[in-house]
Amino acid sequence: MNERRYRRICQMMAMRQPDLTICLEEVHKPHNVSAIVRSADAVGIHQIHAIWPDQNVKLSVSSAAGSNSWVKVISHKSTEDAISQIKSQNMQVLVTNLSEHAVDFREIDYTRPTCIMVGQEKKGISSKALSLSDQHIIIPMAGMVQSLNVSVASALILYEAQRQRQLAGMYSRENSVLSAQEQQEWLFEGGYPVLAEVARRKGLPRPYINTQGQIEAEDAWWAQMQLTEKMRKKQLS
Repeated sequence: MNERRYRRICQMMAMRQPDLTICLEEVHKPHNVSAIVRSADAVGIHQIHAIWPDQNVKLSVSSAAGSNSWVKVISHKSTEDAISQIKSQNMQVLVTNLSEHAVDFREIDYTRPTCIMVGQEKKGISSKALSLSDQHIIIPMAGMVQSLNVSVASALILYEAQRQRQLAGMYSRENSVLSAQEQQEWLFEGGYPVLAEVARRKGLPRPYINTQGQIEAEDAWWAQMQLTEKMRKKQLS
């Protein structure tokens, strides 16, 4: 990759917020999933969670989520599994729900490790998620409608989280807080998407990307990358 691309990816990684995420509880419309993923990327989230018990729905929305290769989607089969894993990372779990316990979403301290959970388009947040969450939040409504589209609501809350974190200097890091393994993965996948797809298809290990953004790999790795599928199958047979 060229130097400009390398520096842009490094800059993006330095602003990533690994302790901020969003969880989609059975959000099933692909355009909503795609919009939420784009908003997540825009505020520096590199990993979101999604609960999709229905395999057919999962496959449908996974393709929408995959349209943004800069955000990973971690799938869960149940709400309990998702919240358990999220809380194991010491995150506060916030759910969007109009209840007597709910507070204005702007009153929350988003500089803390935080997961924002949004519910299915028609039914909203499940009773299980409500009982397991740490706080209910609402977006005040001055009109006749009672709720916003799930992707719009997600964007509003995420940008409030970004505002608070920006004021706290959490986007001003010189170096990324992502692990070395995650950084190498982003550099290869984002800097060499075509080669990354070939390596994935051939089951080859990810090469090392040096501080100039160039691939460092043994000759054997390059030789395997250059083999055609027909030649490769013949060698393995």
